[in-house]
Amino acid sequence: MTTHTPLTDGGRRRAGLVLAVCCLSLLITALDTTAVNVALPAVAHDLHAPVSGLQWTVDGYTLVIAAFMLLAGSTADRIGRRRVFQGGLALFAVGSLACSLAPTLGWLIAFRIVQGLGASMLNPVALSIITHAFPDPRERARAIGLWGTTVGLSLAAGPVVGGLLVASAGWRSIFWINIPIGVVALVLAAVFIPESRAAAARRPDPVGQVLVVTILTSLVFAIIEGSRRGYGSAPIITLFALSAVAIAALPGYERRREQPLADPVFFRSVPFTGSFITAVTASIVLSGFLFLNTLYLQDVRGCSALHAGLLTVPMAAGIAIASPLSGRLTARRGPRPPLVAAGLLIAAAALTLTTLTPTTPWAVLLAAYVLLGVGFGLVNAPITSTAVAGMPRAQAGVSAAITTTGRQVGNNLGVAVLGSIVTARSQAPGRAGFAVASHPGWWILTGCGLLIAAIGLATTTRRATATATRVAARFPADPEPDSLIAPGSAPAVRGGTPA
Repeated sequence: MTTHTPLTDGGRRRAGLVLAVCCLSLLITALDTTAVNVALPAVAHDLHAPVSGLQWTVDGYTLVIAAFMLLAGSTADRIGRRRVFQGGLALFAVGSLACSLAPTLGWLIAFRIVQGLGASMLNPVALSIITHAFPDPRERARAIGLWGTTVGLSLAAGPVVGGLLVASAGWRSIFWINIPIGVVALVLAAVFIPESRAAAARRPDPVGQVLVVTILTSLVFAIIEGSRRGYGSAPIITLFALSAVAIAALPGYERRREQPLADPVFFRSVPFTGSFITAVTASIVLSGFLFLNTLYLQDVRGCSALHAGLLTVPMAAGIAIASPLSGRLTARRGPRPPLVAAGLLIAAAALTLTTLTPTTPWAVLLAAYVLLGVGFGLVNAPITSTAVAGMPRAQAGVSAAITTTGRQVGNNLGVAVLGSIVTARSQAPGRAGFAVASHPGWWILTGCGLLIAAIGLATTTRRATATATRVAARFPADPEPDSLIAPGSAPAVRGGTPA
């Protein structure tokens, strides 16, 4: 078994700066995801967008992230992680500027896709950079805990920041904030992040990439457009069938490749599979909640964008308190306690909203927001930690990218499924009928919470963790897996971490 020497004080400071830059990139991509939700009613009014158009405004961004994240991770391993990371920052900033200038809904969705391409090059690559900057497992667990805290805080702050910006400068301003942060992160990355590549990078897998894009695009399109065109219509049935065929074909094709885009072997690890399913489920909860809650507060209760954002402060506070606690708890006690607690709290929050009406007391709503915030804050760190735990460092980027892809798949499904349920059940979502139409959605989220708790119990047994050990043993040992190039230096140094 490979042992790792803890970082020296100088190395720890350098690794801390690397972590800070990576978290900065995560801040803008996650903040953008949730801030846009608060702006949806304003976008609908200004650009005359139907509910399906609002769904695509959110899902156009997250769909591209999910579809191309694995490609970005493997490309970064091959041509350089810092290079891809900086390219993602630049593309995200340009896409944000274009979104702020979009003249029509179609152009806004197109520019959101550009943003998504940039974001797909950031999160999995950043997590791989962090994993290699902290070789000691305990230090890495703490770093991942801070990463999880950033996820939670940025997602929670999005509605508040979005509300403030929409109220003060209009919905276009929510994209402006990304530009200066992206530029600062781009400069800091050039200064502090060493270039690194995998010693044995995977070859491109164009067929696997096409299958992934086919699965996600056809499925999400069928779900969203099916509520408008009819789920029994020939085009929608064809899209569902196409997605199913691609899902069936992907594992068989990838198993035959020496260097697959997404190695099916990973899913023989029960904890890894559990982390993937939990990532999908938790993201369904958050994205579905934000989509439904934003429309409910503004269209049913008559709140402004600012007030709707401020009402989510209890949720943000819950995430802020629970996220760092979850990181420490995961490092000391493992993923089971935070996962089980997260699932039960999420289920309790969603169950509270299954009887939502246009006059539900504010105290009930705020209580549900707090429960959801604490639950979601607890779930992030164990997902990420479980995804990379036990894996060789050379596989950390791939395993993290697969799990992060799961998050984006969940974001897509949450908006697509719950938005379509409301559309199908209510022809006037801006009226009181919206509250009743949303009830099945809240029941779905209740089930998601219970599923997370069950996964937390099932994937942390001794037998389950033994499967992770067996999967890790299938990959070659890699005490020095990477090629590192310090900023400003020419030669590559095999192995090690930033000094």
